[in-house]
Amino acid sequence: AAGPEAAMAQVGSLGVISATEVLIAAVTFCLLLLLTQTRRQRVPQGLRSPPGPWGLPVLGNVLEMRKDPHLVLTRLSQKYGDVMEVTIGTRPVLVLSGLDTIRQALVKQAEDFMGRPDLYSFRYVTDGQSLAFSPDSGEVWKARRKLAQNALKTFSIAASPTASSSCLLEEHISMEASYLVTKILQLMEEKQSFEPHRYVVVSVANVICAMCFGKRYDHNDQELLSVVDMTKDFVDVAAAGNPSDFIPLLRYLPSHAMAAFKDFNKRFVRFLQTIVEEHYETYDKNNIRDITDSLIEQCMEKKAKGDGATRIPNEKIVNLVNDLFGAGFDTVTTALSWSLMYLVTYPNIQKRIQAELGE
Repeated sequence: AAGPEAAMAQVGSLGVISATEVLIAAVTFCLLLLLTQTRRQRVPQGLRSPPGPWGLPVLGNVLEMRKDPHLVLTRLSQKYGDVMEVTIGTRPVLVLSGLDTIRQALVKQAEDFMGRPDLYSFRYVTDGQSLAFSPDSGEVWKARRKLAQNALKTFSIAASPTASSSCLLEEHISMEASYLVTKILQLMEEKQSFEPHRYVVVSVANVICAMCFGKRYDHNDQELLSVVDMTKDFVDVAAAGNPSDFIPLLRYLPSHAMAAFKDFNKRFVRFLQTIVEEHYETYDKNNIRDITDSLIEQCMEKKAKGDGATRIPNEKIVNLVNDLFGAGFDTVTTALSWSLMYLVTYPNIQKRIQAELGE
Protein backbone atom coordinates (compact mmCIF):
# COMPACT_ATOMS: atom_id res chain seq x y z
CA ALA A 1 0.00 0.00 0.00
CA ALA A 2 2.88 2.34 0.78
CA GLY A 3 4.38 1.86 -2.70
CA PRO A 4 1.50 3.39 -4.71
CA GLU A 5 1.09 6.27 -2.23
CA ALA A 6 4.79 7.15 -2.47
CA ALA A 7 4.63 7.02 -6.26
CA MET A 8 1.60 9.33 -6.30
CA ALA A 9 3.32 11.78 -3.92
CA GLN A 10 6.38 11.84 -6.18
CA VAL A 11 4.24 12.49 -9.26
CA GLY A 12 2.39 15.27 -7.41
CA SER A 13 5.65 16.85 -6.33
CA LEU A 14 6.94 16.77 -9.89
CA GLY A 15 3.70 18.34 -11.07
CA VAL A 16 4.05 21.25 -8.64
CA ILE A 17 7.65 21.87 -9.65
CA SER A 18 6.72 21.71 -13.31
CA ALA A 19 3.91 24.26 -12.85
CA THR A 20 6.24 26.64 -11.00
CA GLU A 21 8.83 26.41 -13.74
CA VAL A 22 6.20 27.06 -16.40
CA LEU A 23 4.95 30.11 -14.46
CA ILE A 24 8.46 31.56 -14.11
CA ALA A 25 9.16 30.96 -17.79
CA ALA A 26 5.87 32.64 -18.77
CA VAL A 27 6.54 35.70 -16.61
CA THR A 28 10.08 36.01 -17.97
CA PHE A 29 8.81 35.72 -21.54
CA CYS A 30 6.15 38.40 -20.93
CA LEU A 31 8.70 40.78 -19.41
CA LEU A 32 11.11 40.30 -22.31
CA LEU A 33 8.27 40.75 -24.80
CA LEU A 34 7.16 43.92 -23.02
CA LEU A 35 10.72 45.28 -23.03
CA THR A 36 11.18 44.47 -26.72
CA GLN A 37 7.86 46.03 -27.72
CA THR A 38 8.57 49.14 -25.64
CA ARG A 39 11.94 49.67 -27.33
CA ARG A 40 10.40 49.12 -30.76
CA GLN A 41 7.47 51.46 -30.19
CA ARG A 42 9.49 54.46 -29.07
CA VAL A 43 11.88 54.54 -32.06
CA PRO A 44 10.30 55.89 -35.28
CA GLN A 45 10.85 53.75 -38.35
CA GLY A 46 14.08 54.55 -40.13
CA LEU A 47 15.72 55.99 -37.01
CA ARG A 48 17.96 54.45 -34.37
CA SER A 49 17.98 54.85 -30.62
CA PRO A 50 20.84 56.90 -29.17
CA PRO A 51 23.63 54.72 -27.78
CA GLY A 52 23.47 53.78 -24.14
CA PRO A 53 23.77 50.98 -21.60
CA TRP A 54 21.38 48.05 -21.72
CA GLY A 55 18.90 48.08 -18.84
CA LEU A 56 17.13 45.41 -16.84
CA PRO A 57 13.45 44.67 -17.53
CA VAL A 58 11.13 46.90 -15.45
CA LEU A 59 14.05 48.51 -13.54
CA GLY A 60 16.12 49.77 -16.46
CA ASN A 61 19.40 51.35 -15.30
CA VAL A 62 18.13 52.31 -11.85
CA LEU A 63 20.47 49.99 -9.96
CA GLU A 64 23.53 51.51 -11.67
CA MET A 65 22.57 55.01 -10.52
CA ARG A 66 21.61 54.35 -6.91
CA LYS A 67 24.65 56.24 -5.63
CA ASP A 68 26.16 59.42 -7.11
CA PRO A 69 24.10 59.36 -10.33
CA HIS A 70 25.89 62.47 -11.66
CA LEU A 71 29.21 60.63 -11.54
CA VAL A 72 27.69 57.52 -13.11
CA LEU A 73 26.22 59.57 -15.97
CA THR A 74 29.55 61.36 -16.48
CA ARG A 75 31.33 58.02 -16.74
CA LEU A 76 28.69 56.64 -19.13
CA SER A 77 28.91 59.74 -21.34
CA GLN A 78 32.64 59.14 -21.73
CA LYS A 79 31.78 55.71 -23.15
CA TYR A 80 28.62 56.43 -25.17
CA GLY A 81 29.07 60.10 -26.12
CA ASP A 82 27.44 63.43 -25.32
CA VAL A 83 24.01 62.21 -26.51
CA MET A 84 23.00 58.93 -24.92
CA GLU A 85 19.93 57.12 -23.67
CA VAL A 86 19.41 55.47 -20.30
CA THR A 87 16.29 53.75 -19.04
CA ILE A 88 14.75 54.69 -15.71
CA GLY A 89 12.19 52.04 -14.86
CA THR A 90 10.37 51.51 -18.15
CA ARG A 91 10.90 55.06 -19.47
CA PRO A 92 13.69 56.11 -21.84
CA VAL A 93 15.61 59.21 -20.74
CA LEU A 94 17.79 61.24 -23.09
CA VAL A 95 20.97 62.46 -21.38
CA LEU A 96 22.92 65.40 -22.82
CA SER A 97 26.50 66.10 -21.74
CA GLY A 98 28.99 68.77 -22.70
CA LEU A 99 28.54 72.52 -23.00
CA ASP A 100 28.19 72.57 -26.81
CA THR A 101 25.58 69.81 -26.84
CA ILE A 102 23.50 71.41 -24.09
CA ARG A 103 23.71 74.84 -25.76
CA GLN A 104 22.59 73.29 -29.05
CA ALA A 105 19.53 71.75 -27.39
CA LEU A 106 18.45 74.47 -24.96
CA VAL A 107 19.45 77.58 -26.95
CA LYS A 108 19.64 76.84 -30.67
CA GLN A 109 16.83 74.25 -30.65
CA ALA A 110 14.93 75.64 -27.68
CA GLU A 111 11.47 75.07 -29.19
CA ASP A 112 12.22 71.39 -29.84
CA PHE A 113 13.18 70.87 -26.20
CA MET A 114 10.70 73.21 -24.50
CA GLY A 115 8.21 70.53 -23.46
CA ARG A 116 7.92 68.60 -20.21
CA PRO A 117 7.64 64.82 -19.79
CA ASP A 118 4.19 63.44 -19.07
CA LEU A 119 5.00 62.23 -15.56
CA TYR A 120 2.36 60.76 -13.27
CA SER A 121 3.18 63.07 -10.35
CA PHE A 122 2.91 66.20 -12.55
CA ARG A 123 -0.80 65.51 -12.98
CA TYR A 124 -1.35 66.48 -9.35
CA VAL A 125 0.30 69.91 -9.67
CA THR A 126 -2.71 72.27 -9.80
CA ASP A 127 -4.88 69.38 -11.05
CA GLY A 128 -2.72 68.84 -14.12
CA GLN A 129 -3.28 72.42 -15.34
CA SER A 130 0.18 73.74 -14.50
CA LEU A 131 1.87 75.87 -17.14
CA ALA A 132 5.32 74.82 -15.92
CA PHE A 133 4.70 71.08 -15.50
CA SER A 134 2.30 70.41 -18.37
CA PRO A 135 3.60 68.21 -21.22
CA ASP A 136 1.51 70.32 -23.62
CA SER A 137 3.46 72.86 -25.66
CA GLY A 138 0.80 73.63 -28.28
CA GLU A 139 -0.79 76.92 -29.30
CA VAL A 140 -2.99 77.28 -26.20
CA TRP A 141 0.04 76.69 -23.95
CA LYS A 142 2.09 79.25 -25.90
CA ALA A 143 -0.71 81.82 -25.71
CA ARG A 144 -1.09 81.41 -21.96
CA ARG A 145 2.67 81.57 -21.50
CA LYS A 146 2.62 84.87 -23.37
CA LEU A 147 -0.20 86.06 -21.12
CA ALA A 148 1.90 85.29 -18.04
CA GLN A 149 4.89 87.11 -19.59
CA ASN A 150 2.72 90.17 -20.27
CA ALA A 151 1.50 90.12 -16.67
CA LEU A 152 5.09 90.03 -15.40
CA LYS A 153 6.06 92.87 -17.73
CA THR A 154 3.12 94.99 -16.56
CA PHE A 155 4.03 94.44 -12.93
CA SER A 156 7.76 95.05 -13.49
CA ILE A 157 7.09 98.62 -14.66
CA ALA A 158 4.43 99.41 -12.06
CA ALA A 159 5.31 102.66 -10.30
CA SER A 160 6.63 102.63 -6.76
CA PRO A 161 4.63 104.59 -4.17
CA THR A 162 7.90 105.96 -2.77
CA ALA A 163 10.57 108.08 -4.44
CA SER A 164 13.41 105.86 -3.20
CA SER A 165 12.76 103.19 -5.87
CA SER A 166 12.26 103.39 -9.62
CA CYS A 167 9.50 100.75 -9.64
CA LEU A 168 7.45 98.57 -7.31
CA LEU A 169 9.59 95.50 -8.00
CA GLU A 170 12.78 97.33 -7.00
CA GLU A 171 11.12 98.54 -3.80
CA HIS A 172 10.17 95.00 -2.73
CA ILE A 173 13.67 93.64 -3.40
CA SER A 174 15.50 96.60 -1.80
CA MET A 175 13.39 96.44 1.34
CA GLU A 176 13.99 92.72 1.83
CA ALA A 177 17.70 92.94 0.97
CA SER A 178 18.15 95.67 3.56
CA TYR A 179 16.41 93.55 6.19
CA LEU A 180 18.52 90.49 5.32
CA VAL A 181 21.82 92.40 5.55
CA THR A 182 20.81 93.84 8.92
CA LYS A 183 19.88 90.36 10.15
CA ILE A 184 23.20 88.88 8.99
CA LEU A 185 25.19 91.63 10.75
CA GLN A 186 23.18 91.06 13.93
CA LEU A 187 23.77 87.30 13.85
CA MET A 188 27.50 87.73 13.23
CA GLU A 189 27.77 90.11 16.17
CA GLU A 190 25.87 87.77 18.49
CA LYS A 191 27.14 84.33 17.39
CA GLN A 192 30.17 85.00 15.14
CA SER A 193 28.74 82.44 12.69
CA PHE A 194 25.34 81.28 11.40
CA GLU A 195 23.64 79.05 8.82
CA PRO A 196 22.47 81.45 6.09
CA HIS A 197 20.05 79.23 4.16
CA ARG A 198 17.18 79.48 6.66
CA TYR A 199 17.28 83.30 6.48
CA VAL A 200 17.78 83.44 2.71
CA VAL A 201 14.82 81.14 2.06
CA VAL A 202 12.46 83.27 4.18
CA SER A 203 13.66 86.48 2.51
CA VAL A 204 13.18 85.00 -0.96
CA ALA A 205 9.70 83.79 0.00
CA ASN A 206 8.88 87.25 1.31
CA VAL A 207 9.94 88.94 -1.95
CA ILE A 208 7.91 86.48 -4.02
CA CYS A 209 4.89 86.91 -1.74
CA ALA A 210 5.19 90.68 -2.18
CA MET A 211 5.45 90.29 -5.95
CA CYS A 212 2.62 87.77 -6.31
CA PHE A 213 0.29 88.84 -3.50
CA GLY A 214 1.31 92.45 -2.76
CA LYS A 215 2.01 91.56 0.85
CA ARG A 216 5.26 91.65 2.83
CA TYR A 217 5.34 89.60 6.02
CA ASP A 218 7.28 89.82 9.24
CA HIS A 219 9.85 87.01 9.24
CA ASN A 220 8.13 85.37 12.22
CA ASP A 221 4.66 85.54 10.65
CA GLN A 222 3.06 82.09 10.78
CA GLU A 223 1.43 82.42 7.36
CA LEU A 224 4.79 83.17 5.74
CA LEU A 225 6.49 80.31 7.59
CA SER A 226 3.64 78.01 6.54
CA VAL A 227 4.24 78.97 2.89
CA VAL A 228 7.97 78.28 3.31
CA ASP A 229 7.27 74.88 4.90
CA MET A 230 4.79 73.89 2.17
CA THR A 231 7.20 74.88 -0.58
CA LYS A 232 10.03 73.00 1.12
CA ASP A 233 7.81 69.89 1.27
CA PHE A 234 7.21 70.16 -2.47
CA VAL A 235 10.91 70.59 -3.28
CA ASP A 236 11.95 67.70 -1.02
CA VAL A 237 9.46 65.25 -2.54
CA ALA A 238 10.05 66.40 -6.12
CA ALA A 239 13.85 66.31 -5.77
CA ALA A 240 13.76 62.79 -4.31
CA GLY A 241 11.98 61.52 -7.42
CA ASN A 242 8.79 59.51 -7.61
CA PRO A 243 9.31 55.85 -8.61
CA SER A 244 5.74 55.64 -9.95
CA ASP A 245 6.70 58.19 -12.62
CA PHE A 246 8.95 55.54 -14.17
CA ILE A 247 7.43 52.23 -13.06
CA PRO A 248 3.66 52.47 -13.73
CA LEU A 249 2.83 49.40 -11.64
CA LEU A 250 3.84 51.29 -8.47
CA ARG A 251 0.97 53.76 -8.95
CA TYR A 252 -1.39 51.15 -7.57
CA LEU A 253 0.63 50.56 -4.39
CA PRO A 254 0.53 52.74 -1.24
CA SER A 255 3.19 55.46 -1.24
CA HIS A 256 3.85 57.85 1.64
CA ALA A 257 5.86 60.20 -0.59
CA MET A 258 3.11 60.38 -3.22
CA ALA A 259 0.44 60.92 -0.57
CA ALA A 260 2.50 63.80 0.87
CA PHE A 261 2.96 65.25 -2.63
CA LYS A 262 -0.79 65.22 -3.31
CA ASP A 263 -1.56 66.69 0.12
CA PHE A 264 0.92 69.54 -0.38
CA ASN A 265 -0.56 70.48 -3.74
CA LYS A 266 -4.10 70.51 -2.34
CA ARG A 267 -3.09 72.69 0.63
CA PHE A 268 -1.14 75.16 -1.48
CA VAL A 269 -3.91 75.50 -4.06
CA ARG A 270 -6.42 76.21 -1.27
CA PHE A 271 -4.07 78.89 0.08
CA LEU A 272 -3.76 80.49 -3.37
CA GLN A 273 -7.50 80.28 -4.05
CA THR A 274 -8.21 82.37 -0.95
CA ILE A 275 -5.71 85.04 -2.03
CA VAL A 276 -6.96 85.17 -5.64
CA GLU A 277 -10.56 85.50 -4.47
CA GLU A 278 -9.54 88.43 -2.23
CA HIS A 279 -7.82 90.06 -5.21
CA TYR A 280 -10.92 89.76 -7.37
CA GLU A 281 -13.01 91.39 -4.64
CA THR A 282 -10.60 94.34 -4.24
CA TYR A 283 -9.33 94.65 -7.84
CA ASP A 284 -8.85 98.18 -9.18
CA LYS A 285 -7.59 98.49 -12.76
CA ASN A 286 -6.07 101.86 -11.90
CA ASN A 287 -4.00 100.40 -9.07
CA ILE A 288 -2.08 97.25 -10.05
CA ARG A 289 -0.67 96.03 -6.74
CA ASP A 290 1.05 92.80 -7.74
CA ILE A 291 1.34 90.00 -10.31
CA THR A 292 -2.05 88.55 -9.37
CA ASP A 293 -3.69 91.91 -10.17
CA SER A 294 -1.74 92.01 -13.42
CA LEU A 295 -2.98 88.53 -14.38
CA ILE A 296 -6.56 89.55 -13.60
CA GLU A 297 -6.09 92.62 -15.80
CA GLN A 298 -4.75 90.53 -18.68
CA CYS A 299 -7.61 88.05 -18.28
CA MET A 300 -10.24 90.79 -18.35
CA GLU A 301 -8.69 92.40 -21.42
CA LYS A 302 -8.82 89.10 -23.30
CA LYS A 303 -12.44 88.62 -22.30
CA ALA A 304 -13.31 92.11 -23.51
CA LYS A 305 -11.66 91.39 -26.88
CA GLY A 306 -13.37 87.99 -27.14
CA ASP A 307 -10.02 86.29 -27.70
CA GLY A 308 -10.84 82.64 -26.94
CA ALA A 309 -7.36 81.31 -27.63
CA THR A 310 -5.63 83.30 -24.91
CA ARG A 311 -8.55 83.80 -22.54
CA ILE A 312 -8.27 81.86 -19.31
CA PRO A 313 -11.04 81.08 -16.83
CA ASN A 314 -10.84 82.91 -13.52
CA GLU A 315 -9.92 79.75 -11.61
CA LYS A 316 -6.93 79.13 -13.91
CA ILE A 317 -5.28 82.29 -12.57
CA VAL A 318 -4.57 80.24 -9.44
CA ASN A 319 -2.53 77.84 -11.60
CA LEU A 320 -0.50 80.66 -13.15
CA VAL A 321 0.18 82.27 -9.77
CA ASN A 322 1.27 78.86 -8.46
CA ASP A 323 3.70 78.45 -11.37
CA LEU A 324 5.16 81.94 -11.01
CA PHE A 325 5.57 81.52 -7.26
CA GLY A 326 7.24 78.13 -7.58
CA ALA A 327 9.49 79.20 -10.46
CA GLY A 328 11.14 81.89 -8.38
CA PHE A 329 11.30 80.21 -5.00
CA ASP A 330 13.72 77.28 -5.14
CA THR A 331 15.89 78.55 -8.00
CA VAL A 332 16.56 81.96 -6.42
CA THR A 333 17.10 80.47 -2.96
CA THR A 334 19.60 77.93 -4.32
CA ALA A 335 21.44 80.54 -6.41
CA LEU A 336 21.78 82.96 -3.49
CA SER A 337 22.89 80.23 -1.08
CA TRP A 338 25.62 79.03 -3.45
CA SER A 339 26.65 82.64 -4.14
CA LEU A 340 27.11 83.28 -0.42
CA MET A 341 29.18 80.12 -0.06
CA TYR A 342 31.46 81.13 -2.93
CA LEU A 343 31.83 84.69 -1.61
CA VAL A 344 32.93 83.33 1.77
CA THR A 345 35.32 80.90 0.06
CA TYR A 346 36.82 83.59 -2.20
CA PRO A 347 37.06 86.84 -0.18
CA ASN A 348 39.08 88.53 -2.96
CA ILE A 349 36.08 88.22 -5.28
CA GLN A 350 33.88 89.50 -2.47
CA LYS A 351 36.03 92.65 -2.20
CA ARG A 352 35.84 93.23 -5.96
CA ILE A 353 32.04 93.02 -5.86
CA GLN A 354 31.93 95.41 -2.90
CA ALA A 355 34.13 97.88 -4.79
CA GLU A 356 31.95 97.64 -7.90
CA LEU A 357 28.77 98.22 -5.89
CA GLY A 358 30.43 101.16 -4.14
CA GLU A 359 31.11 102.82 -7.49
